[in-house]
Amino acid sequence: MAAAAAGSGSLSSLRLRLSSRLALVTGGGSGIGRAVCQRFAEEGSAVVVVDVDESSAEETLRSLPHGDQRHSVFVADVSCPQSVHSLVSAVQQFSRPPCVAVNCAGITMDGLLLKMEAEAFERVLKVNLMGTFLVIQAVARALIGSGAKRGSIVNLGSIVGKVGNVGQTNYTASKAGVVALTKSSAKELARFGIRCNAIVPGFIDTRMAAKVPPKVLDKVLQLVPMGRLGDASEVASVCAFLASDDSSYITGASVEVTGGLFM
Repeated sequence: MAAAAAGSGSLSSLRLRLSSRLALVTGGGSGIGRAVCQRFAEEGSAVVVVDVDESSAEETLRSLPHGDQRHSVFVADVSCPQSVHSLVSAVQQFSRPPCVAVNCAGITMDGLLLKMEAEAFERVLKVNLMGTFLVIQAVARALIGSGAKRGSIVNLGSIVGKVGNVGQTNYTASKAGVVALTKSSAKELARFGIRCNAIVPGFIDTRMAAKVPPKVLDKVLQLVPMGRLGDASEVASVCAFLASDDSSYITGASVEVTGGLFM
């Protein structure tokens, strides 16, 4: 009980770390994206929950403190340039652009290399990689245009983008691209006070992980020194750190949240 209380007090002391900030979170309707929205709201941020599925985004909104007062929902397809442009333009009804953006939107369309259709490869790259690019570009343009002196963009990669994975040539390529995109963006945007970092999760207990066959997951867990799946809240904690001034001298980094998998 004492340990739990101490942990709660520690979080309480951090809750204003993102106060007065407007954060845009894509893929906010579920999984890691939802956990990020919840953590940011707890730490004082006004959150824009973005998802292609409006009902899921609304469910996330209802889970946030002061959901009907400080936070909002927007429906957008991040793979569509016009949709992303409209999203960022609409968000500025708050009289300011988001100074924090977290790119969690992502899909899988698994299949073996020899059987994968070109359309499946292209669709995953459009959402996971081009979608991340479009949001970075739109948010950065808005921040620079507004004269803002700071910004933090956090992109979600994946450990399989580093080591590969059978049946996921499209997904692994997209996530490897996200890390490279992050590093290049960080170099270009640093002079505007905009930091850009990546988080590289391992196997996290989300709906996406639930699609992995149990036998495969059991083998993976044998390789994880910590012996368990990660929790989405553990990824959200790192997002909050990278979004805050606690990481003010960190840009172009890739932070692995894997429980030690493939270290």
